[in-house]
Amino acid sequence: MTKKTYFLGLDISTTGAKALLIDAVGAVVGTANTAISLQTPHPLWSEQDPEEWWQAMQRSIRTLLETSGISGESIAAIGLTGQMHGLVMLDRDGKVLRPAMLWNDQRTAAECDLIREKVGKERLIQITGNDALTGFTAPKILWVQRNEPAVYARCEQVLLPKDYIRFRLTDTYATDKAGAAGTLLMDVRQRDWSDEVLSALEISRSWMPKTFEGTAITGSITTEIATQTGLVAGTPVVGGGGDQAAGAVGVGAVEPGIVGLVLGTSGVVFASTGEPFIEKNGLLHAFCHALPDAWHLMGVMLSAAGSLQWYRDTLAPKMNFDDLLKPAEAISPGAGGLFFLPYLTGERTPHPDPYARGGFIGLTRSHTQAHMTRAVLEGVAFGLRDGLELVKGAGLGEIRQIRVSGGGAKSPLWRQILADVLDAELVTVNTTEGGAFGAALLAAVGLGNWPDVPTACAETIQVLDTTIPNLEAVKEYAAVYPLYRELYPALKGFFKNLS
Repeated sequence: MTKKTYFLGLDISTTGAKALLIDAVGAVVGTANTAISLQTPHPLWSEQDPEEWWQAMQRSIRTLLETSGISGESIAAIGLTGQMHGLVMLDRDGKVLRPAMLWNDQRTAAECDLIREKVGKERLIQITGNDALTGFTAPKILWVQRNEPAVYARCEQVLLPKDYIRFRLTDTYATDKAGAAGTLLMDVRQRDWSDEVLSALEISRSWMPKTFEGTAITGSITTEIATQTGLVAGTPVVGGGGDQAAGAVGVGAVEPGIVGLVLGTSGVVFASTGEPFIEKNGLLHAFCHALPDAWHLMGVMLSAAGSLQWYRDTLAPKMNFDDLLKPAEAISPGAGGLFFLPYLTGERTPHPDPYARGGFIGLTRSHTQAHMTRAVLEGVAFGLRDGLELVKGAGLGEIRQIRVSGGGAKSPLWRQILADVLDAELVTVNTTEGGAFGAALLAAVGLGNWPDVPTACAETIQVLDTTIPNLEAVKEYAAVYPLYRELYPALKGFFKNLS
C-alpha cells in the first residue's frame, strides 16, 4: 500500500481555483491554478458561476497530480479554503438556483438596514460580532427574498463558495466555523448558527449546513469524483477555513501578539485572540478562527493591491510594476501633498460605506506620475493603519510582530512605506501560498501529522526578512496621516449624493 504522506489544499478565490500539495514536513511540492471569470451584470453587482468554480477546481487538481508526479493514493487528506461571505443557493436536488453573489457585491444596502431593524444593531453586533455590511451573506439572502421570490421559494440549502466545492467533492453539506462566522448568521461566542438571528430574518435553519472546526473531518471523496479528478475515494476532507483565517494559518498568525497584514486585492489586518473580542461599534470584524477554541479580529479594506492594479491598468497599462514603482522611491513621504483615497469599490474598515469612492486629492501641475504612484502606495498604507489603530484599541495586549503577505508585499518600497506609516517592524515569512497552504496544514493536523495548528506553523514557517521603520519618515507620516483621516468625513455626503 502506498504511504499517504501528502496533504492537498484547495482554494477557490475570486480570480482562480488553486490546488497546492505539501509533504509531511510542510514543504510545497506543487501548485496549479485555473483562472475564473467574474460577472458584473449591473453596477455594484459581483457574481460568478459555481459550475465554473467546479470545472476549474477539477482541472487544477488533475494538473497538479500530473505535474507533481504524486498519485491520489499518496494524499492523506484535503483542506479547503476560499473567498468568504458569498452566497450559493441550491434546490432540493443540490442544483444551483442562481449565480453566486460574491463578497464584493454591494447591492444590499437596503437589506443591511432591514437586518438592523429586525435584530437591532447593538444586539446584532453582540451575537455575530459584526454590523450588517453589504459584503456579508445574510443581506444577500434577504435580497433574493425581496427581489427574486421565485428563486427564494425553491431554495433548500445555502453554502459558501468553498463549501460548494466540498459538496461536489463529498456529496456532503458542511462548513467551517471561521467561514460561517462571516455570514452574519452565527453566534460567534457559541461557534454555531444563531437561532435568534435566523428567526428574526425568517431564514430556515435547515438551509444552513452543519459547522465544523477547521481540522475536523467533514466528509470524504466520493467514488464518482475520484474517477473525475484522480483522487482516491474515501480520502477525508477537513473543515478548512475562510480565506483570511486559512491565510493566517499559512503565515503563522495563530496566537495572540502576532498580527497578519495581507496586501492582496483587498487589504487585511488580522489579529488572533484566545477569546471572542467584539468591537462595540462593529467597526472590526469578530470571527471564529480556523483552529479550535480561537477567534480573531479583522479589519478589511476592499481595494489594497487592487488599487495599484487599477492604477497601473488604467494610467500606465504598458508598464510593469517594477518600472512603475521605481521612480516613486525618489519622492518624499507625503507625495508632495498629494493624497489617494483607495475606496474604489466602497469600503468596510473603518468606514462601512458601499457608496465611498476613490480619488486623488490635492493634484497640482507640479505633481508627476511618480507622485501619483507614491500617493497610491501611501493611501493604501493609511487605510491599513486605520484598521491597525482599531486593533490596538481593542485591548488585545502587546503586538509582538506583524507578518506581511500578499502580492503587494513583494515590493520593498511598499513594505518600507507600510513600516513607516504603521511605525512597526514588518517581517516576511517563507510561505507565500497563503490560504491554500493554510488549508493543507489544517488537513495535516486533522490527520494527526502535527498535534495542533500552532505546532504545525512553528515547524513549517520561518521569518525571512525584516523591514525597520525609518524614524524621519515615521515623523513625516505622523503629520500627514491626520490629514488623510479628514478626507472621508469631508466627502461622505458627496459620495452618497453621487451614488
